[in-house]
Amino acid sequence: MPADVMIETVALKKHFPVRKGILQREAKAVRALDGISLTIRRGEVLGLVGESGSGKSTLGKTLMMQEPPTSGQIVFGDTEISRFSERLLKPFRRRMQMIFQDPFSSLNPRMSVGDSLTMPLRFQAPDMSASARLDKARQVIETVGLSGDILERFPHEFSGGQRQRIGIARALITDPEFIVADEAVSALDVSVQAQVLNLLTEIRHRWQLTMLFVTHDLAVVGHIADRVAVMYLGKIVEVAPTRELFTRPRHPYTEALMSAVPTPERRAHQRIMLEGDIPSPISPPSGCAFRTRCPYAKPACADSAPPLDVRGTGHYAACHRPELELASPIAT
Repeated sequence: MPADVMIETVALKKHFPVRKGILQREAKAVRALDGISLTIRRGEVLGLVGESGSGKSTLGKTLMMQEPPTSGQIVFGDTEISRFSERLLKPFRRRMQMIFQDPFSSLNPRMSVGDSLTMPLRFQAPDMSASARLDKARQVIETVGLSGDILERFPHEFSGGQRQRIGIARALITDPEFIVADEAVSALDVSVQAQVLNLLTEIRHRWQLTMLFVTHDLAVVGHIADRVAVMYLGKIVEVAPTRELFTRPRHPYTEALMSAVPTPERRAHQRIMLEGDIPSPISPPSGCAFRTRCPYAKPACADSAPPLDVRGTGHYAACHRPELELASPIAT
């Protein structure tokens, strides 16, 4: 793997069995991830967007090996970790951490902030003294804009934005190289979202972090991501540098998502309303999975799944109709 790549997936699949009958035999499977090949370069933020049910959070958890993959490969640095046992994964746990969507439920209400922050160090740095762990917690909590005096307080004493800052501090406590931020700002008020996004951007540069930023909001991802991957029904349908994706989408699903993005230019643009819900990942449509909702679909789209082909410099899209000129509300 190239030296500038932090993490790579090859044909990654994650299927959840659906069991029926008295014997609970596997009847079908939910194809949450259906062949994801993706690279995240060192020091970059890759935004991952799509509707609920597209498989975004499952991809994040699988990269973290919280959910072992059904098949395919996960390569972290120069090591394939997709078949590692928990014992072999232990040294990698320090190097990759997660920021969760709900900062309240991700913190133990019975543990003080200090205990929540130092707990990972008890496992990852067992030789570190209690005072050294506390000093580290104080340093990190101040990094995220909170006072070191709060370590003896409990999660219920803080606002949602403050709790999310504590969650970010907990992710940073082990000095990770890679972070998955799973809808890290979606549960926050809009004004607080901007503060947390600015904090993540600052931390990303200060700590030289690599990040997968999972969100359903393209407007949010435009502020933090270097590249954006668009996910639909367990597959990546488009990947491009952020500005390129926003000005020239090359997949009809991306065009539909982009039509809902509010823009400061207030340019008149028509909202593309997709008909129906995202299909079931138990029995996805044949051919292109998006064809059942795509306004540009042709009969041939049902014959085979389109590959993720080059559409420009660093721009890839999976669509049988590369000739389409798709609209963007911010195109100049």
